[in-house]
Amino acid sequence: MSNSYFLTGIGTDVGKTVVSAILCELLQATYWKPIQSGDLQNSDSKKIQEWLNNTIEIIPEAHLFSEALSPHVASKIDSVSINPAMLNLPKTTGNLIVEGAGGWLVPINDAGITFADLAEQWNIAIILVSRHYLGSINHTLLSIESIRSRNVKIHGIIYVGEPLPDTCEIIEKISGVKTLFSVPIFDKVDTDTIKLFVKELVSNGILKLLV
Repeated sequence: MSNSYFLTGIGTDVGKTVVSAILCELLQATYWKPIQSGDLQNSDSKKIQEWLNNTIEIIPEAHLFSEALSPHVASKIDSVSINPAMLNLPKTTGNLIVEGAGGWLVPINDAGITFADLAEQWNIAIILVSRHYLGSINHTLLSIESIRSRNVKIHGIIYVGEPLPDTCEIIEKISGVKTLFSVPIFDKVDTDTIKLFVKELVSNGILKLLV
């Protein structure tokens, strides 16, 4: 049985791409970043390709924009119209990891269509990436409430960074959303770092939470 997950964050720069690499290695999943805004020479797809040493399938982006801005702005700068009806989940025979841009309600076009709308359109399970900082409890719980307002399933939360006291516990108690695992801030992200961390996750039985 194959599984598809959409990774969204409680904000931008919370570590979604590193988490995506970990999940792709753990599940031997195909990776797809439908919209990339800016940093085209070192896009998230290229990072995943480098970190995983070309061992998984990477599906090309549906849209690549020159400026590192919200897609609804970046697309206008590049004179491109994003039609959500044309953004369909790729057909794969195995597991699939889809990485969003920024957070759950980031708009993709001037009509106000967001990544949340795309996830609902795809009927795909959500994994929320939360990063530890003062205020992250509020941002995480708000994201969970918004996800639950849609006709989608939230599968769990992955935390990034140095844990703050009683943060994961209180979020799980209030929301009922399970913690999948936590990811430290790595000194260096490369193939060995990802593989070693995934080996540790497997030894701790994390795989059963995802398949």
